[in-house]
Amino acid sequence: MSSSQQDQYKASDDIVEEEYLHQEDILEEDIEDGLEPMEDEDENDYGEVQENPLEGYEMRPSADDENTMELADDSVQGFFEHGEPVYSIAVHPKESSIVASGGGDDKSYLWRADTGEKLFELSGHTDSVISVAFSVGGDYVASAGMDGKVYVWKSTTGEMCTSVEGPDEMIWIDWHPKGNILLAGASDGSLWMWAMPSGKFMNIFSGHAAPVTAGCFTPDGKRIVSVSEDMTCIVWDPKTAVAEVRLTSEDTRFHSEPITSVAVNKDSTLAITGSMDGKARLIHLHNGHIVAALENHSDSIETVAFCDILSLAATGSVDGTISVWDVQSHRLRHTLRHDDAIVKVTFVRNSPYLISCSVDKNVLLWDVRTGECKKKWQGHRDTVLDVAVSSDGTTIVSASDDGHCLVFST
Repeated sequence: MSSSQQDQYKASDDIVEEEYLHQEDILEEDIEDGLEPMEDEDENDYGEVQENPLEGYEMRPSADDENTMELADDSVQGFFEHGEPVYSIAVHPKESSIVASGGGDDKSYLWRADTGEKLFELSGHTDSVISVAFSVGGDYVASAGMDGKVYVWKSTTGEMCTSVEGPDEMIWIDWHPKGNILLAGASDGSLWMWAMPSGKFMNIFSGHAAPVTAGCFTPDGKRIVSVSEDMTCIVWDPKTAVAEVRLTSEDTRFHSEPITSVAVNKDSTLAITGSMDGKARLIHLHNGHIVAALENHSDSIETVAFCDILSLAATGSVDGTISVWDVQSHRLRHTLRHDDAIVKVTFVRNSPYLISCSVDKNVLLWDVRTGECKKKWQGHRDTVLDVAVSSDGTTIVSASDDGHCLVFST
């Protein structure tokens, strides 16, 4: 029963009470019978207050009958084992039905998107799992936790291959695009790199003076790009750990507040950075030149992404908007809107379609050529914290503060 229906029934009960009984009569009867006045909340037989199972869910008119309200849930499947906020989700690069998720229950899971079946529980962390990722071939899945540890498992059997420990709380992980090498960014300002599945330490990258908020290998695998709360962006040589390019707030054309996000284009020539100052910068990775200042947001940029097939990039902000930029002309192409802060944007591989998720509990599909919203998926009760898309673009998976993972079909 919806909250609006409950309010309606409660109002009806109040009318009946006013018409047939006075309030003092009710209290006198309760006292005479040795009973306490009843509480407003519903209680079970054990005196426990029962939660409304529909609390947080959106309602909408039924597609079959506009006079009938239905639960707004477009998911075709779900996974509900976490029971705590789910911070990260990833789809197997070759098997779109295999999904990894990690959350506030200190666990990761491998599960099936088509059935919702739990395949393996991946335990070991002693604090929240904040990032999960499959290796490029899908043979391994890694998880990083706030406990400072990284675990790697075989994705086919759930067998743990190794665990490695960094210096501090991990923030993100990224696999090399051509091999089983894992990179991690930490809250102490360092990056660590290991060979997997052996767990052999390869390099440490020191140069940031604050948490490394985001980073990745370039698509060609020849460089690493990282950004930090210290307002720096560094381009590294993975083999030598030498900083080849370094941009800082000392350059007044760069960011003046902590940098939250970074992405690299398919050709590995350009990076886009997003900052709490609400501004984005387009950077040439080979020489460190600031190619363009992209400014259209009124609040912090939380997420950035490049399109694979078009010369376009997207920035998502706490102001509830997504800006679509022409990378060549540096002009704003479209402004897309959610009803609340944007959490993540990601492009469907080799397509003009963009997926976005938001504090408004929704996942949206956009055509960046026209700026048109093609689909809106509902079903979560709270903020959608992460979203991922299968390599063929047919399956969308989402992770939420409500403790659920949902599956949507395009």
